[in-house]
Amino acid sequence: MTGADPGLFTPDSVTWQMHGDPMMWIAGIRALYLQALHPRAVRGVMQNSDFRRDAWGRLRRTANFVGTTTYGTTEAAERAGTRVRKIHRMLTATDPDTGERYGVDEPDLLLWVHCAEIDSYLHVLRGSGFRLTDAEADRYIGEHLESARLVGLDPGTVPADRAELAAYFEKVRPDLAAGPEAREVDDFLLHPPTHPLLVPVREVLWRRVAQLAYASLPPYAHELYGRPAPAPATATRQLRLTGLLLRRVPARLRWQLPPKHILCAMARLGPDARPAPYKLGR
Repeated sequence: MTGADPGLFTPDSVTWQMHGDPMMWIAGIRALYLQALHPRAVRGVMQNSDFRRDAWGRLRRTANFVGTTTYGTTEAAERAGTRVRKIHRMLTATDPDTGERYGVDEPDLLLWVHCAEIDSYLHVLRGSGFRLTDAEADRYIGEHLESARLVGLDPGTVPADRAELAAYFEKVRPDLAAGPEAREVDDFLLHPPTHPLLVPVREVLWRRVAQLAYASLPPYAHELYGRPAPAPATATRQLRLTGLLLRRVPARLRWQLPPKHILCAMARLGPDARPAPYKLGR
């Protein structure tokens, strides 16, 4: 549709194509596992929410934020960022060892959450067979200086390509640990509360999803959690098989799930705005 606002990420961006892929859900769970390994960051989540009761709500809100900032109008994306920054400014957490009280909007904590998400989205999608060149992967990371700005970060302090992202993780590794809050996240992801009649479904389907997300973590994360994981080559084969299966579900059917960000974007911009991997590298 001529003159319509494409938003912060246009249909020509790597982000636009990637974020329409069904493996983003597994990538989001991997991000949660990774984020929980920063004690100060995960403490801010656990002390300001009933994570065990509202974990699904948290995942949905994160997915809605990503969908809005990727496929919504510029106004909608900026509004979502303003809302997130406002919430973060009001929240604090306490270090149980020192008694220190700190804001959850500390730049170091926001940066960890951002980098864990971007790394997870990129790692899971590439590992599952979503074709991206190294240059496109760098483009993707650079595009998300914009999402970093939305949550309150100075884009000049955020990794802008794969080399900078790898250097960041190397630098932050000494600060990571699987403390009691991380253990609680791990336990929830393996045994989420559910209706008794759905327990068999949880054991057969959900546990496999959680185990796949865990398997795709970097080796140092497995060491910190202290749980075994398959070899990286095995994890990649599992990611590829899962990606193959999920991508066989028609996109139009997947995109019908609320809040229908992609369908709304296509209605606003026209059918050519449909996200698809083949549009990369053209």
